[in-house]
Amino acid sequence: MLEFENQIFLDAFHEDGLLIMSRGLGISHLFTEFLKVYSDPASLVLVLNTTPADESYFTEVLEKQGISQPPKIVTNEISATERQSIYVQGGVLFITSRILVVDLLTDRVPIDHVTGVIVYRAHKIIESCQEAFILRLYRQKNKTGFIKAFTDNPEAFTSGFCHVERMMKNLFVKKLFLWPRFHASVVSTFKRHKVDVIEIHQTMTPAMTACQTFLLDLINACINELKRSNTSIDTDEITVENALSKSFEMIIRLQLEPIWHLLSARTRQLVADLKTLRLILRHLTQYDCVTFFSLVQSIRESERAFGQNTGWLFLDAADSLYVQAKERVYGNAKFRENKKQKKQKDKEAEEDTDEDEASQGLEKCPKWLALSEILAEITQEEDTCCEINPPEDGSNDPLQPSHRILICAEDDRTCNQIKEYLCQGGEELMNRLFKKYLMMKKGSKLDRNAGDVQIQGKNKEKAQCKKSKDDPVTLTLTQMLKTSRGDDSEEDEKDTAGKMTSSKDAYFGIVNSPMTIIHPLHGCSDPHGLTRTLEEIQPKYVVLYDADMSLVRQLEVFKAKRPGKPLRVYFLMYKGSVEEQRYLTTLRKEKEAFEYLIREKATMVISDDQDGKSEDDQNLARDKGKNGATSSRQGGLDSAQSQKVIVDMREFRSELPSLIHRRGIEIEPITLEVGDYILTPDICVERKSVSDLIGSLNNGRLYQQALSMSRFYKKPILLIEFDANKPFSLQVKSTVSQDVSLQDITTKLAILTMQFPKLRLLWCPSPYATAELFEELKAGRPQPNAEIAMTVSAASSEMPDWTDKYNHGPQDFVLRMPGINSKNFHSILNKFTNLSEVSLASLEELTQVLGSAQHAQQLYDFLHKDQSPQPEVKASVADKKWKGKGFAGRGRGIKRKK
Repeated sequence: MLEFENQIFLDAFHEDGLLIMSRGLGISHLFTEFLKVYSDPASLVLVLNTTPADESYFTEVLEKQGISQPPKIVTNEISATERQSIYVQGGVLFITSRILVVDLLTDRVPIDHVTGVIVYRAHKIIESCQEAFILRLYRQKNKTGFIKAFTDNPEAFTSGFCHVERMMKNLFVKKLFLWPRFHASVVSTFKRHKVDVIEIHQTMTPAMTACQTFLLDLINACINELKRSNTSIDTDEITVENALSKSFEMIIRLQLEPIWHLLSARTRQLVADLKTLRLILRHLTQYDCVTFFSLVQSIRESERAFGQNTGWLFLDAADSLYVQAKERVYGNAKFRENKKQKKQKDKEAEEDTDEDEASQGLEKCPKWLALSEILAEITQEEDTCCEINPPEDGSNDPLQPSHRILICAEDDRTCNQIKEYLCQGGEELMNRLFKKYLMMKKGSKLDRNAGDVQIQGKNKEKAQCKKSKDDPVTLTLTQMLKTSRGDDSEEDEKDTAGKMTSSKDAYFGIVNSPMTIIHPLHGCSDPHGLTRTLEEIQPKYVVLYDADMSLVRQLEVFKAKRPGKPLRVYFLMYKGSVEEQRYLTTLRKEKEAFEYLIREKATMVISDDQDGKSEDDQNLARDKGKNGATSSRQGGLDSAQSQKVIVDMREFRSELPSLIHRRGIEIEPITLEVGDYILTPDICVERKSVSDLIGSLNNGRLYQQALSMSRFYKKPILLIEFDANKPFSLQVKSTVSQDVSLQDITTKLAILTMQFPKLRLLWCPSPYATAELFEELKAGRPQPNAEIAMTVSAASSEMPDWTDKYNHGPQDFVLRMPGINSKNFHSILNKFTNLSEVSLASLEELTQVLGSAQHAQQLYDFLHKDQSPQPEVKASVADKKWKGKGFAGRGRGIKRKK
């Protein structure tokens, strides 16, 4: 470990705390060192907030280092009994939050024997998340174990009021460790091991510079219009400079999402236009001229066709942008028009001429030319070194570390273009891209030739695949190492693959000598793929085709850990471009974030019991009630009696159980077949989001759930949660009418409440409000019994003592008869044994039973009068006059003279 890494490790090892580092300084390496220390059966350490890719990478690294007991991964595929035995065995456990919450609440985890908890990506821990719930449960029952949190995202702590203080309270830590790139220990370490950096500021072509200027003008126009139409937007954040960064969409969303439903259609379209313009600007410096022009033309045609823009396409800058983008493709073929007049008038020949001559005007990507010069320089330098200092074995193996070049580009598409450029050459690649563009543009005109082109392409691919079997240029790194040793055995291949895992995102073996590997910076299937590749190939030369702050720091650490071994980095960047500005903005924002955190650390107030290790920790105490007193005495309930809520296992995907527990209510997780939450022996709650409510009403599932709750609980509740900042509508305003349709959600919901009179609907704007409401509903009432709740099922034949003594089938049938409602159907069931007795009863007897002459008359007529359809009667002339016309006065009959 490096000097500053040792200091970081010792600080975090001896004291619990939150460690915030700069990106690229090696937080994954430090995390691995902590896992190595605690990978011992004598300790039990729980690791939270890791992804499957993280778990696979850390486990693989520890296995390569010879750890006897590597970390175990605990998922829902492992049964509860097996998990208990795993906990007893000790060591480091990667475990999903939902599984761990349930195991902690059911006492499957030997909490007293837990050595500590390690949290990865700590910037994502908010008070309502599962990880915060786990830490709360852990600290309540274990006062001696440690909690250590790691993150490399300092910008995440700069938003909101006292964000870092609240985050530390959620983590139950009192120490804050800050390690920026400008830390004195980090600077001194990198100064002793300097990287040989060659900065190549490539000049953009005049057409590229013009396109960039016009795009910035369009972005500035859209931002000014957005500010003008919305005075509530923070003007300091919405700027052209921030619009160049990748986090601009997040900045927009944070400001506009709470009021999104109040924004006009024009404002929403402005946000969409900014996203489109940022996409075009990214394509300008990232891809070739054909790809850029194709995007500009497609957006221009589609936007004008549908009119979905705020008018930026009609500005002079938009027209100039299109002209300059077209000039990059056709610029050097201005003589084409004169030649066309001399050519034959045959249409196909004219199209072929257009393709050939237009390809002469294709603007070459400046970075491609610079990359070729770099690779030529490296090759010449290595050849010279081999002549002066030839290898002892007389070989010039391209797989030696000194012969390996790593090229890092933004994404997979850029890497693929670089691969094709190095293999095919720039002219052939540009011609192929241009022909592909023409095929997409002309469409039907080239359909007859598309089949021939595809056949030729397939034949070419087959030939290349056949050649690749014997050509090491297209082999993976593992296969090339095997070929260089002359070993063809399968066992050695498996052994080599086990020691050196190639990244799936990299392009290996592009150039034979020196061997060149291309790897994307972002959008990888494995987030640790670049780290794996860097450790495996140990390159002497690294070409940063696209600038990335994290990789720059990573290369500095890589050089410092290999003292004496040369490392040269070629840093490519367009001079005076948005690419350069974006990189500088990223550096500035991280520096400002750390400066803000340093000031916050100096002024923040940390209580002595914030770590939760004291018995009277206020952070672990329940929230206060409305009047300021502890809510345990609200409603006259004695604090000695603990509050309890039974929660279905599947509900732990949501944040509501965590917030309920935060209010001092005990959570008991079991598998419920009826309801989601049991508050009291009488109150059962089924929780639905708005989308779940609509889906359950449409498929009829909610009816069955309401039926089960109504039969087994006196007070069934349907809880509907919605976001107060986001509007919703159960029915489109344009479809609202006086006619009742069974297809409307509001109608279905009304029918549900009519069918189940006991069912109560609760609308809650957030999980916080729901947790508070649950506490109020439980005030002064007995606690639920988990054993009884587990026996309740929709198919259960045993009914509670309070329930009706009659079968529910006859009850449902009687309720559907005219004159019978939820208030008088019990009288009918108590008075008569079966429907035959009801039919034999007189009108006076039914009136006495139902308590209403009107209801009795409706029931009597239904049972005794003929209900067959009446024969059709021809309408008279007067009736024809009234047909189809509305009557004056709603609900009133109009008498007509005979």
